[in-house]
Amino acid sequence: MTEYTEDERRILDYLTESVEGGERYFRAKRIAGNLGLTAKQVGARLPRLAEKSDDVDIEKWGRSKSTTWRVEPA
Repeated sequence: MTEYTEDERRILDYLTESVEGGERYFRAKRIAGNLGLTAKQVGARLPRLAEKSDDVDIEKWGRSKSTTWRVEPA
């Protein structure tokens, strides 16, 4: 079983619930706002979660003003 920090677990739980609700594209700022974190905190953890999560597939999708992350069920 993969070990997650408390913040990683919160982000992963948020993404899992959102994906189950049909959402697929996320920005760190929106995730952070919903979890009481900063966009920088979320943005630093998403690449790590992309590597170690078995619950959802996280992919860096696009970059305009900020990075968009595509999240799919695993």
